[in-house]
Amino acid sequence: MGKEAARWWHPLWLVWMVVERLTWLGTLGGDESWAYGVSADGSVVVGWADNAAGGQRAFRWTAAAGMQDLGTLCGGWSAAYGVSADGSVVVGAAYAPVFQRAFRWTAARGMQDLGMLGGGWSVAYGVSADGSVVVGSAQNAAGKWRAFRWTAARGMQDLGTLGGDASGARGVSADGSVVVGMARNAAGQRRAFRWTAAHGMQDLGTLGGRESEANAVSADGSVVVGYAQNAAGQWRAFRWTAAGGMQDLGTLGGGGSEATAVSADGSVVVGWARNTAGQDRAFRWTAAGGMEDLNITYAHLLTNGSELREAYAISPDGRYIVGRGYNAATRREEAFLLDTQGTGVEERSEAARVRLRLLPQPARERVALELEVAKAARGVTLVVTDALGRVVAEPLRGAVLPPGVHRLELDVRAWAAGQYKVVLRTKAGSTAVLLVVVR
Repeated sequence: MGKEAARWWHPLWLVWMVVERLTWLGTLGGDESWAYGVSADGSVVVGWADNAAGGQRAFRWTAAAGMQDLGTLCGGWSAAYGVSADGSVVVGAAYAPVFQRAFRWTAARGMQDLGMLGGGWSVAYGVSADGSVVVGSAQNAAGKWRAFRWTAARGMQDLGTLGGDASGARGVSADGSVVVGMARNAAGQRRAFRWTAAHGMQDLGTLGGRESEANAVSADGSVVVGYAQNAAGQWRAFRWTAAGGMQDLGTLGGGGSEATAVSADGSVVVGWARNTAGQDRAFRWTAAGGMEDLNITYAHLLTNGSELREAYAISPDGRYIVGRGYNAATRREEAFLLDTQGTGVEERSEAARVRLRLLPQPARERVALELEVAKAARGVTLVVTDALGRVVAEPLRGAVLPPGVHRLELDVRAWAAGQYKVVLRTKAGSTAVLLVVVR
């Protein structure tokens, strides 16, 4: 009896880890900022911000150094639209004498003018994972816009059109071999395209309407996202694959949506969509969860009056999302960095360790409660309560769990959208983890 008590009534402490985090990036002293790119590990964000003089400048942000003004090519304004996986290469556009020019920036060389296709204007929107391939739009000698692909070895390459007079590239695969964007066809309609050196420019079609545009592509080039018109002429976010064609991702109840970025494996899409009130809201889409309003999912991170309005980029693993929102604390339109890492709780002791994970987080239809038990644990109880403290589920009561991973699944389809508390109790104490259910 004494030995049993000594074995199981051990000292322990429970650590509740909520690592979801929203960071407002501020400005360069002015009134506004927008974020358009994020590095693979979420440590570097790029975009543009107003300075104290009211000028628009490209920025590179890190938590350690804050917002760095990347300057311009010749005074005036600049904006950053993309960043390499390690955050060392930034691309965008800046004012040069008379015209706007695409640039590639590194700490060692500063802002490099990438030139044009014979005309005066150019802009860079995307960059490969290693920073060696840049894509965007540039004017040719006739003043027509053309999608381009740039490398240091070949310079700026015109990718052509779909039979019309204009095109523009917006995204590129991790290795730089697949380029996506918009090109006009012979009828003058804008069409989303996917380009490779082997097959040239492929028209990806529409959702039943006349026009479409592609904004981003997965790491291997197989998944393309953007927006397209449906048969009613409404613009809708889409996700395209060769096998499934163009899929309408819907809206948040309003009249339009646009997909702006996609994770490396193509499973997570972000962008903006209008809600029933006609307001633009940042969204995240997955096949399992559909389109979710990030303002609802991460309401607990937002101060009263703050909004996440558009999402423009996502890290390869889907963890980090950046874009533009309204920061009520500063009363400014500001760039944001959202860390969507799930919540977890750890029970630590000299003799036992239990870790609880909720997957997915947030949940729409089902949520898995995964308990990882290092050493056998007794008296384990799990209770889920709603915002009013009412018990909605009790998947475990006084259980004895042997070492290993134990997975329980809850059906939350009948639950109202909102925040729930998952309470983990053992003989030595208890703690709670937040569960978010979305509709």
